[in-house]
Amino acid sequence: MKERGIAQQFSIKELEHFTGIKSHTIRAWEQRYNLLLPKRTPTNIRYYSGEDLKKLLNVGYLIEHGGKISKIAQLSSEAVIEKVREMQMEAGGLGAAFSQLKLSMLNYDEVLFKQVVSSYSKEYGFDRTVLDVFLPFLSQIGVLWLTNTICPAQEHFICHLMRQELNAAVAEEVIPQREDHPPIVLYLPEREIHDVSLLFIHFLCRAHGKKSIFLGASVPFSDLVTMADQLPNAVFVSYCTTHPSSSDSGDYVEMIEAEFAGTKNQFLLGGKVFEGVKGSERVKTVTDGGALMGLLLAEA
Repeated sequence: MKERGIAQQFSIKELEHFTGIKSHTIRAWEQRYNLLLPKRTPTNIRYYSGEDLKKLLNVGYLIEHGGKISKIAQLSSEAVIEKVREMQMEAGGLGAAFSQLKLSMLNYDEVLFKQVVSSYSKEYGFDRTVLDVFLPFLSQIGVLWLTNTICPAQEHFICHLMRQELNAAVAEEVIPQREDHPPIVLYLPEREIHDVSLLFIHFLCRAHGKKSIFLGASVPFSDLVTMADQLPNAVFVSYCTTHPSSSDSGDYVEMIEAEFAGTKNQFLLGGKVFEGVKGSERVKTVTDGGALMGLLLAEA
């Protein structure tokens, strides 16, 4: 996405990345139905406005729910929005939530974000909101960011709001004071900064009465060693997306084995980066958050 002054301008490929609708389909809709009317820069390059993106997101939502483009194209922009609202009231669900979150992120709209979270949580509960909406949406954000469809500021904005919701949910839970289970230390390795999944695990630990200590992102390995001296039976839990990389994840497991040999500490490591990495009695590895939480509740 490119910013020129205040107006937002998008290429057709950026529309495709953001909406999931192929470029050739967008062009066909323009030619047959005058669905969008792209403008041109002084150098004759076609671009689309933020309003075009909003309209296309709404049109895509209607089509996903059985609408026909020939009929949708006859509606005014206001009628399209009203039709989407009616359908969302009737069906709700993920399609509506994702479309609204994209608009929230695009426009830095915190009010819209809170409306989405409140509506979905009321219908399905906060756990499902995180599992069904937050975490899959974060995966989409990764693709949008890599393709330059969104800027880092928009990613930071939406991730901050997710953290805010998770921190509030954690704060509402009673802090467990159990001594019959080892403490769970939640951390991310050095250079790993994506902590929303880890915060969710923190919330689930609290909700299940497990004593958890949240250290957050980019924790030096030496700090874990120091902490283990004070908490000799602690279970260290991490969920990684980028660090260690897939090529280095095996070495990371070996480093844990070497440094913590002779201790009672356990490690539960999750994330795609550990795919194919063989674990051990001390270090168990899984590739998804559900499996990690299952291990955690069974072990700790």
